[in-house]
Amino acid sequence: MNPLTGLYCAATALRNALYDRGRLTSHRLNRPVISIGNLSVGGSGKTPFVIALGELLKARGITFNVLTRGYGRKSSGVLVVQTDGNPAEFGDEPLLIAHKLAVPVVVGESRYAAGQVAEQQFQSQLHILDDGFQHRSLFRDFDIVLLSEQDFVDKLLPSGRLREPFSSLQRADAIVLPQDFSAQHQALVDLGRQGKPMWRMQREIVMSPLTAPIVFCGIARPQQFFAQVRTAGTLPAAEVEFRDHHAYKKGDIKRLLAMRDKLKAGGFLTTEKDVINLGPWRDDLQPFAAAALNVTLERPADVVDAILARIAKRMPHS
Repeated sequence: MNPLTGLYCAATALRNALYDRGRLTSHRLNRPVISIGNLSVGGSGKTPFVIALGELLKARGITFNVLTRGYGRKSSGVLVVQTDGNPAEFGDEPLLIAHKLAVPVVVGESRYAAGQVAEQQFQSQLHILDDGFQHRSLFRDFDIVLLSEQDFVDKLLPSGRLREPFSSLQRADAIVLPQDFSAQHQALVDLGRQGKPMWRMQREIVMSPLTAPIVFCGIARPQQFFAQVRTAGTLPAAEVEFRDHHAYKKGDIKRLLAMRDKLKAGGFLTTEKDVINLGPWRDDLQPFAAAALNVTLERPADVVDAILARIAKRMPHS
């Protein structure tokens, strides 16, 4: 084992123990909090899941806001996302969520402070906490953890991408697994015996057809996106990776255009998140298409019912 991994594991265990024993405090907001999180660094579909759950809540007539850090933004403090803003100010994922759900999205290093601002400014019935599993300083009423196939073969940071070991799933109220995941992991077997809810979700991309496009993206797990494009029946002329949350510049666009001309590609295909980071450069990449990553849950009505029932049970009564 990498000695740094051992130190990271010990520090994570100590921090969690301090919260579990009440030595570190989790602050409670006035309205309930549903947390969406994972064990690894990026790539498990948290943002699409937030959007999917948000649509289910909207269908029930339940009002909510989204609290998130706003990773990659150049600003600081608590800000309410403006849909005509830019990722440098608010972060790419908060902007995408605001565009897709048309609900208040509040960014802040402290999600408790962000929640306080949300409760002052909006009459939402509850909060969705994006990427909240490790943000234990904010009390949550329902903790959802998304797992990807890669998590089951990965290692803790810095040797791998896992932020916490599988034993941390004891804190979760529900675990979300890929639809077609069938491997038996001892942690899941143990949690299943305890009656821990395990939900299944299907991820699929929806996109306009292009012939032999340049497929590019700046996301946590680009190879996953490229594989989804090929599975959907599109054969790329080339696949180009940028770092996660990449802010595109003129040089990137020139490189992509030169590649299109050299390969005689049929256009450009990227993710909705990358569209946010492209900004006005998108107009230079033609023909252009953006792939939406859609998430669907098995028995979605049961999922919402379970969340609302647990929230009602946990909320303090006056």
